[in-house]
Amino acid sequence: MDIGGKLRQLRLQRGLTQEEMADRCELSKGFISQVERNQASPSIATLTDMLECLGVSLAAFFSDKNGEKTVFAPQDMFVKEDGETLRGRVTWLVPSAQKNAMEPILVELGPGGESEELPPSEGEEFGYVLAGSVWLVTGGKKTRVRTGSAFCIHPMEPHRLVNAGKSRARVLWISTPPSF
Repeated sequence: MDIGGKLRQLRLQRGLTQEEMADRCELSKGFISQVERNQASPSIATLTDMLECLGVSLAAFFSDKNGEKTVFAPQDMFVKEDGETLRGRVTWLVPSAQKNAMEPILVELGPGGESEELPPSEGEEFGYVLAGSVWLVTGGKKTRVRTGSAFCIHPMEPHRLVNAGKSRARVLWISTPPSF
């Protein structure tokens, strides 16, 4: 097993530099570099500390990654029904997506429904209207997005979706980093 390569991959997935990783683990940047290049071997205690800083257990680190799930069926997804505001539901399409760089969800808005207002963020958001029509509300601006159309925003203002029609609207919404 390529322990150093796997540690490097985990560090990069979390957007950490070697220096940031070293600070979190109370190790030197040089040692992190040597471990990642398999020029030094950490003790079990040090490896456990490094993995803890990366949010991974020792057991998960040594498990067979080939068994990682990449296809998700409806029973794997998490659904939140909301009869008041959305008048519909939100479906998290990938379980535990918060640990990933992006989070895909399916937003279903009933007539008169609207998503909760999301605060400004430094990420990007993409939406594709699968059915119906929605208003994309960013700050004080409303833009209509119809079936088959998409939007891509860098949300520097609070934003939300509002169903613009009399039928159910369905929107595939992807945030990076995760925000839902």
